[in-house]
Amino acid sequence: MKFPRRQILHLLTGAIAVSAAPRFAAAQAYPTRPVRLIVGFAAGGSTDISARLIAQWLTERLGQAFVVENRPGAGSNIAAEAVVNAPADGYTLLVGATANAINATLYDKLNFNFMRDIVPVAGIIRVPNVMEVNLSVPARSVLEFITYAKANPGKISMASGGVGASSHMSGELFKFMTGINMVHVPYRGVAPALADLIGGQVQVLFDTMPNTIEYIKTGKLRALAVTTTTRNAAMPDLPTVAEFLPGYESSAWYGVSAPKGTPADIVEKLNKEINAGLSDSKLGARLADLGGIPLQGSSGDFGKLIAEETEKWAKVIRAANIKPE
Repeated sequence: MKFPRRQILHLLTGAIAVSAAPRFAAAQAYPTRPVRLIVGFAAGGSTDISARLIAQWLTERLGQAFVVENRPGAGSNIAAEAVVNAPADGYTLLVGATANAINATLYDKLNFNFMRDIVPVAGIIRVPNVMEVNLSVPARSVLEFITYAKANPGKISMASGGVGASSHMSGELFKFMTGINMVHVPYRGVAPALADLIGGQVQVLFDTMPNTIEYIKTGKLRALAVTTTTRNAAMPDLPTVAEFLPGYESSAWYGVSAPKGTPADIVEKLNKEINAGLSDSKLGARLADLGGIPLQGSSGDFGKLIAEETEKWAKVIRAANIKPE
């Protein structure tokens, strides 16, 4: 999928510089009142936890409350649209996720264009998914699972947290690259999918490490691999999918974005403070507990990630002919 050059440049460069002295002064004083961080998923999930950790950090650093507001629904599109339509003054921000890059292709008729209508501020973390199976599945490695799946075409159920979710797309990429045939079983959220995976109603799930690490450690599920290109410090003995399937990479990532037109000085200030948080040992340790890899960098770096992820998942969605629920 190719995007217009102006959209790519918009994401790579962030907000257009504002030189007027009054706007500069406003950015220097920012924030002067509470700031909302909109999250497109329910409380308690990885996106929400990441948002609350960053909100607490920014509250302490900038002296104004950064308040997390959960607006789940439509695969996070409700939250994204709310931020796109908010005043571009830095007081309404989006804690976006992989879903926003996926939805750009998954949904044909959105009321906004995520790449055009947002300004990337800063990444927070990248979190691996874990390829995990019910204990009744005989496979103990990715290669054994591929062999098992090829011997049982159409008989293995792959759970996900819903059509277009990171858990779904990780599995679809795996199917696409291996040529195996699994039946996708979408749930309304990861919690019921995990319950059925443990119960044996489905056989495999690709889910974020924070959601599943305790089930793996207590022996209720068997982890086969992580989906990032490198092993994760939280489970260093667990191989990557790419060690068996070169070129495979899938992960959940979270970051902060603002409405198009947000003053560049405000974007820069937020980026600086978020990066300072990612370098802080205390906050870094809490993010590491989630299995997260810090996404330090400029707003342009985060914009580049969004563009690359949008392109990547567009290919998978079209190849698998995935349609929203």
